[in-house]
Amino acid sequence: MYTFVGYLAKGILAFFTRPKVVNRGVLPKEGGFVIACTHTGWVDVLVLGTAVLPRQIHYMAKKQLFASRFGAWFLKKLNAFPVDRDAPGPSVLKIPHRLLSKGEIVGIFPSGTRVKEQAELKQGAITIATRSKVPIIPAAYSGPNTFRELFSFKGSTIIFGEPIEIPPAAREERDHYTQLLEEKLHSLQQRISS
Repeated sequence: MYTFVGYLAKGILAFFTRPKVVNRGVLPKEGGFVIACTHTGWVDVLVLGTAVLPRQIHYMAKKQLFASRFGAWFLKKLNAFPVDRDAPGPSVLKIPHRLLSKGEIVGIFPSGTRVKEQAELKQGAITIATRSKVPIIPAAYSGPNTFRELFSFKGSTIIFGEPIEIPPAAREERDHYTQLLEEKLHSLQQRISS
């Protein structure tokens, strides 16, 4: 179902917003990695997913999106798995670790709506990548965020940054890489805006 929806979304996006993908060549051709992408709406999720086709992304998503039976079924078919941001349990690390060990891609949107949430998600991305010994690919998106904006035919861009390789690190080094990820995301966002 993911592949069908992915290519359908790619066709729809090509008509309405003509996504421009920058630096796709930095993405590893095989093996698992984490993508940490800026997040301002729901269109960026679609653009990111279509930008890496035919590979699939497994998205970390807030548990509230899985509240309805249909919503939960549909999101799981699209490779999303729920995360409780207020009370994260072991699954926050176990599920991504299992996916990454199989060579899959895990997508995280660390630019949450609250400052505290942003810090925790960025730290989580670093922790997951460190534990699974995989690189993090920073990514930034600019373009429409809602249905209304999508129908305005405004163009969109997604840009990938160079992989951040994280050596097995002590706890204090995670703070350094969290800051580095934040700087990379900000730099990519600036490149799109300029």
